[in-house]
Amino acid sequence: MADSVRIAGIEVDCVVGVYPDERRQSQPLRLDVLLELDTRAAAESEDIAATVDYEALAAQCAFICRAGRFRLLETAAHVLARYLLLPRPGQSEAPASTLVRAVEVSLTKPWALGGRAVPTVSVQRDLADARRAVETRGFGHVQVVQETAEAGIYRLDIAPGRSIPRHVHRVMDEVEMVLGAGLLCQGKPAAPGSARHWPLSFPHSYHNPTSRTVGVLCVDRPRFREEDEQLTEEPELLLNPDPQWTAWSRDD
Repeated sequence: MADSVRIAGIEVDCVVGVYPDERRQSQPLRLDVLLELDTRAAAESEDIAATVDYEALAAQCAFICRAGRFRLLETAAHVLARYLLLPRPGQSEAPASTLVRAVEVSLTKPWALGGRAVPTVSVQRDLADARRAVETRGFGHVQVVQETAEAGIYRLDIAPGRSIPRHVHRVMDEVEMVLGAGLLCQGKPAAPGSARHWPLSFPHSYHNPTSRTVGVLCVDRPRFREEDEQLTEEPELLLNPDPQWTAWSRDD
């Protein structure tokens, strides 16, 4: 018998679907997530670091659905499952470093059939399905969650003392959510869960002054193009978190 954490009824308005009206207007989507993990260490220590932060994970799942603008529920469910199975930032690639052992993700589109029926897609994935590309960068590592024809979903793991230098994008539309405490964005503290939608040609950077790796969840549309990440000497401007994308934020 396996322990599990269930997060039921996550509601998010997002663009999802293949038809023209579905690409123009958001619609409600319901997410249900079941995470298989060993909860004994958390039960004995009462330390949230030994289990999953379901408030944070719910917000991250909603962020991915909104920013991903997926065409199929199947794609969205697959991406969410792969993301939930990632090892924590700074941990090794070994399966033992991944807290979540298996996941079930269910997505429901209540309005899809005009009330005549309610379609739901469910996927089950475990660590054997969690193979993904990991790229080494000057700031640390990039976990490539998924790249579709229209978007790329990534987790940027910024190592202790490292920085993503000041840069701009001329083509990619980029939305990012800070996942851990202590990170500096534009030289200012960025709360976990805070998110920013970077305008084209807007200089931005991150620095990790802490002693641990801190993650940033990133969605690029179109998917990441290395030639479009252009270093710049233009002055940085403060960009406050965007409430459209920040469903959860915590000053840890």
